[in-house]
Amino acid sequence: MRIDVFSIFPDLVETYCSSSLLGRGRERGVLDICVHDLRAGAGDPRRSVDDAPFGGGPGMVLMCEPLFAAVEAAEAQGPIARPLLLLAPGGRRFDQSVAHELASGGEFSLLCGRYEGVDQRVSDHLVDGELSVGDVVLAGGEAAAFVVIEAVARLVPGVLGNEESATEESFASGLLEYPQYTRPAEFRGWKVPEVLLSGDHGAVAAWRRARALGRTLAERPDLIEARGGLRDDEVALLRGAGLGRLLAQRGYDEEPG
Repeated sequence: MRIDVFSIFPDLVETYCSSSLLGRGRERGVLDICVHDLRAGAGDPRRSVDDAPFGGGPGMVLMCEPLFAAVEAAEAQGPIARPLLLLAPGGRRFDQSVAHELASGGEFSLLCGRYEGVDQRVSDHLVDGELSVGDVVLAGGEAAAFVVIEAVARLVPGVLGNEESATEESFASGLLEYPQYTRPAEFRGWKVPEVLLSGDHGAVAAWRRARALGRTLAERPDLIEARGGLRDDEVALLRGAGLGRLLAQRGYDEEPG
């Protein structure tokens, strides 16, 4: 997996991408993350990359000239990863399905915005698209880039120590993850569910499936709706797990009698 990142804070990005999961992926040779300094495209001694917006208004805007120059300089050294995506609030919403899409493509680049945004000509003529991590306001695209890079990197074979982890986590199957427990089996009177200590793998799997469905139905019913609702066998599983009241609250009426 090749990822190019363009930022005015390359040291910040490099530090993050050299740590923990991403750092191990780079050491193993399964992640190739190249960080580029947008200020390298600046043409003045102060390495300026922003200016006041035409038409007036608060804040500063990233100029098109240094951004084009930085990307083109990187391309002169060899092709950068494509698509090149600008991290911006108006972009395509990033979620787990987009993470899978980017992971399957094998490469992509991220351009981190800053200040009040970037010159529109960057969006129109330099990047291949825009990506948003949600309806929030950030000081810059670096934090958003970290979200995208880590979510995608986890899907790259060889990055995780246990490859099954990527299939068991929230959103991997369109559901929130089931509750997790570890030692001790009892803490301040709160006990781990007995089924998880039983050694019965089938019962554990059924419990986890029911709790994943129940948690999603309770906390993120929109994810259930996106799946087309609950199947009959899933409704039966939740009823068997004692979640009939939750089913009724979400419009799945109790069986007659």
